[in-house]
Amino acid sequence: MTRKHFIKRLAQLSVIGAFPALYSWQIEPFWVEFVQRKLPVKNLPETLAGKTLMQISDLHVGDRFDWNFLIDSFQKAKQFNPDFVVYTGDFVNHGTAEEQKDLEKVMKQAVYGKLATFGILGNHDYGKNWDDLECSENICDILKDFGIRMLKNRSEESHGLNFIGFEDLWSPNFYPAEVMKNHDPSKANIVLCHNPDACDRDIWNGYQGWILSGHTHGGQCRIPGVITPILPVENKNYVSGEIDLQDGRMLYINRAIGHSFQIRFMVRPEITVFTLTKA
Repeated sequence: MTRKHFIKRLAQLSVIGAFPALYSWQIEPFWVEFVQRKLPVKNLPETLAGKTLMQISDLHVGDRFDWNFLIDSFQKAKQFNPDFVVYTGDFVNHGTAEEQKDLEKVMKQAVYGKLATFGILGNHDYGKNWDDLECSENICDILKDFGIRMLKNRSEESHGLNFIGFEDLWSPNFYPAEVMKNHDPSKANIVLCHNPDACDRDIWNGYQGWILSGHTHGGQCRIPGVITPILPVENKNYVSGEIDLQDGRMLYINRAIGHSFQIRFMVRPEITVFTLTKA
């Protein structure tokens, strides 16, 4: 091989090697996927069959990526004209005063359900160490001001669909037994729970139905069937998508719209659009 040919081949290999890094940094983190699927719900009223429920999770408003991407994604999401919208936690990254101001800018363009819009908190909404109650209350106040009904260890029914919302598993306010001890299995119930590890806690009181979670970001970078190097849960089966818990509960883990760090590989950011059906 001549020196000229060697340098040419080296340059080609360098470009090929750089592409995955460039793709995972500048392309995939901003390539949102609208995942559309059915959500069969027990005891669903006939009037809600065919209605849509949109799940948006893990905005992570902060300085780790350009949050204007969230606003752009919201504009695309509004085209689905959802009947219900649920936000499943981690609205900010660390909850600083600056992040709270930026969250207000983002939520001015928020997606709303025609019938109702609900939200729960995630661990990041409790500040840097997950224990800042003042920060969590500030986040809640901002969201309430923008018309998000926040569910903090409580339930609220809308048009025959009962939403049960937990505080975050890692927070000082994780008391789901308070709401689950009185849950009515004859209703059409959906649980909103940021951290899917809560599924393995003895808190469910015989609940059977859907649990909508986030938190994992799908690992952000993974090679399916080979490796998911970073997964912030104890149960490593809780990666993303639909999981049958084998006891009448079904778990869905949203891959997140935002990211803790601006890097994704084979784990596109997700907004989920469910079509409600009778189970």
